Amino acid sequence: MGPIRRWGQGPYGVAVIHGGPGAPGEVAPVARELSSACGVLEPFQTARTLEGQVQELRDVLQNEDAVPCTLIGFSYGAILAYLCTARYPDLARKLVLIGCAPFEEQYALKIPETRLSRLSPEQRVKAAELERLLADPATIDKHDVFCQFGKLMAEADTLNPVHMEDEMIHCQYDIFRQIWDEVRRLRQSGSLLSAGKAITCPVIAIHGDYDPHPVDGVREPLSKVLTTFRCITLKNCGHRPWIERDAIDPFYSALMREI
Repeated sequence: MGPIRRWGQGPYGVAVIHGGPGAPGEVAPVARELSSACGVLEPFQTARTLEGQVQELRDVLQNEDAVPCTLIGFSYGAILAYLCTARYPDLARKLVLIGCAPFEEQYALKIPETRLSRLSPEQRVKAAELERLLADPATIDKHDVFCQFGKLMAEADTLNPVHMEDEMIHCQYDIFRQIWDEVRRLRQSGSLLSAGKAITCPVIAIHGDYDPHPVDGVREPLSKVLTTFRCITLKNCGHRPWIERDAIDPFYSALMREI
């Protein structure tokens, strides 16, 4: 079972799942804010396969006596929370997807182009070099390269940020590469979307209108397979609503209503 941080006082009825995969600690600001209202768990995913992370998350929630909980996932963490809830419907009383990745490949294909269009020419050159290093077997420290690439993409993902410390503990490129390849295969086969047919709890998507992960790639597919689904679109908001100057207040207001 992976490590975990606990915020506020128990019982812990909310769990916030980080993205990446391989970006532990990045949702600490969200967990900290929500802990003013209730006890919050922040599990760190360490398994190196998608199935391993699904089982790891289930084990954490059961071990912490947090079943059923409000399960909040960010980016890839939203996909993980979705798959875990589909496999074990009794784990969640509500599922919240923040900045979720698309559920159909046609929407995912637009993301790299959108991000690059928001970078300066110099940043595009840097992004290409970092991608080359990540693809090169001779690159020794891919974790550091991955972290640099992530920070560059974060600039493209953000519209009007407030200053906030990066609380990611460390980058884990090997976990990222292995698991995203698995997620991509599930998405391309249609298995990712169809898994949602097993989800019985209410599902709420919270998505920024400036997020390069298009909101239509979440709203349109999930509307077809989920019994109870709502989508909240935040104006002037990129991928991480909690750092967006114009969205942070409506984001936390919406999230507080859901817990």
